[in-house]
Amino acid sequence: MNFWSIYQHGFARVAACTGHTVVADPLANVDAVVRLARRCADDGVAVAVFPELCLSGYSIEDLLLQDVVLDEVEAAVGEVVAASVGLMTVLVVGAPLRYRHRIYNCAVVVHRGRVLGVVPKSYPPNYREFYERRQIASGEDERGGMIQVGGQSVPFGVDLLFEAGDVPGLVLHAEICEDMWVPVPPSAEAALAGATVLVNLSGSPITVGRAEDRKLLCRSASARCLAAYVYAAAGLGESSTDLSWDGQTMIYENGALLAESERFPLGDSVAVADVDLDLLRQERARMGTFDENRRAHGDATKEFRRVPFLLEPPDADLGLRRAVERFPFVPADSDRLALDCYEAYNIQVSALQQRLGAIGNPKVVIGVSGGLDSTHALIVAAQAMDRAGRPRTDILAFTMPGFATGEHTKGNAHKLMDSLGVTAAELDITSTARLMLQEMGHPFASGEPVYDVTFENVQAGLRTDYLFRLANQRGGIVLGTGDLSELALGWCTYGVGDQMSHYNVNSGVPKTLIQHLIRWVVGTGQFDEQANETLLAILDTEISPELVPGEELQSTEDKIGPYALHDFTLFHVLRYGFRPSKIAFLAWHAWHDPEAGAWPPNFPEAKRVAYDLDQIRHWLEVFCRRFFAFAQFKRSAMPNGPKVLAGGALSPRGDWRAPSDGTADAWLRDLARLDVLDQAGGRGER
Repeated sequence: MNFWSIYQHGFARVAACTGHTVVADPLANVDAVVRLARRCADDGVAVAVFPELCLSGYSIEDLLLQDVVLDEVEAAVGEVVAASVGLMTVLVVGAPLRYRHRIYNCAVVVHRGRVLGVVPKSYPPNYREFYERRQIASGEDERGGMIQVGGQSVPFGVDLLFEAGDVPGLVLHAEICEDMWVPVPPSAEAALAGATVLVNLSGSPITVGRAEDRKLLCRSASARCLAAYVYAAAGLGESSTDLSWDGQTMIYENGALLAESERFPLGDSVAVADVDLDLLRQERARMGTFDENRRAHGDATKEFRRVPFLLEPPDADLGLRRAVERFPFVPADSDRLALDCYEAYNIQVSALQQRLGAIGNPKVVIGVSGGLDSTHALIVAAQAMDRAGRPRTDILAFTMPGFATGEHTKGNAHKLMDSLGVTAAELDITSTARLMLQEMGHPFASGEPVYDVTFENVQAGLRTDYLFRLANQRGGIVLGTGDLSELALGWCTYGVGDQMSHYNVNSGVPKTLIQHLIRWVVGTGQFDEQANETLLAILDTEISPELVPGEELQSTEDKIGPYALHDFTLFHVLRYGFRPSKIAFLAWHAWHDPEAGAWPPNFPEAKRVAYDLDQIRHWLEVFCRRFFAFAQFKRSAMPNGPKVLAGGALSPRGDWRAPSDGTADAWLRDLARLDVLDQAGGRGER
């Protein structure tokens, strides 16, 4: 297999198509369907969906009852079937078909020269501008049947699922227009029965506001059903006797809009997106109530028939047709980011306010380094005091310089504490640290420049030890400052160190989000101008533990890797349980070109970097070793703190439970597959 193929990584490309319809001329409409079908096949599309009654036209009214039209529809279906012989793409085409004594509004599912099955519309509407039941029968109770189409006897009914035997997770279900608008749509039971790609062939004339209603329903269906929802509405060529048509097409996945086309197109229009079948499967596996709901509807879901087929997808580099956020914890859309920051900040503030109130309103003791994490924890604490009507002087803030503390960060710490009006103090730990190192017999005490992990942890441990004893002495609790990313990597000193506190407001916030939270605090005027100036200065400071003396600033990211890549991996591991090889594929598409895709608002130009596949692979290995094989014991004993993001948290009492003596071998073996898979690649720019 080719590492660069979307089908290697659990994706399936889908399309929603609309073309020019000729009312009551099925043979003319075949041309549009076949033209778009070939275009989709050339593009590697697995499933292409066309509008309701696209072979006859939706708006032909009583002409649907004319034999000449129905005869030509059957002939048109035959032509579509014949044209599909050499095409990979499954075509879902709208057609009126005769069955028993009535006409049914049908979705005809065609693949590689055969009709896989026919699904009738369950709920033909008869209200307002709609009068479908005059010509069309309801298919709601049609299950277990067979129909003759193009000389074939094929499954007929609303109980059909179409399953690709060679694309795990690709299970297709079709419903038609009004079926989506009823309280319990057919697609809901189909999803419970196993369908992952729900398609809607729609006529749907346009009136003001209806496009947003459609989007709401599609989004809701995809979110509730943990599925993809592919929607194609009728457009140009439909009759304008009393109505108009906009040809809206869209593709949703689990509540997220992946693609949509321009409305009121003048010609062919196709929305294309790569649906993540792994993501849908993982979401269903994690949400146990989804399967419990299936059991509650067991009588209906067990009646579904599965129609197998082989897609035979290409083993080629088709690119990736979906947006992949560089920062999955940080949306690139400015409005969404502002809302996320508002919610995240207030989650932290209200959680801390609740904790303080529940334990007798103690003072807050916090260490302030002048770095991002402690800065953010301090402004959260200040806001919590304001909300509770308490003076900020109840925050006892200490900056504790050590052997390598820089004047810049220490100065920022003092400026911030002063501008916020907290009770501020400086407690230099160097003499105590030197004494401890001396009593331990550490080489540094004898003048040797030995800056090992013991040297670093003596400083980290002393700071935390002082904070806890100060809290004892002054009636307070220690507020933790370590973030989600550090917990994931184990980049914290265990026990008597920055891993421990009485309460940690940052434990649910990744490193990549904290800078945006601080920027949001500045932009929304939560504090005065003096505080804002200091916050902006802190945002421009290199991330560093400042534990090792020397002229060159000790960079955290030089040692453990870019937080941007680690947070990218963390999100996809924690939320979806993806394989490292798939994460590498996604990370390359997100990060290989700094000019492609959107960056979060106000993200510094100088930091808009790229990562090639070798870099991605290297830091993925570092993440896997640290996250799965090393850091869990620190997370198992982490203090309380609020979950902030839907992407997940690492508390053993909440989102993440894992053995502390686990191994990373399985993840490393999967990552090793990347080298083998990549041999069939050919992307020179990596």
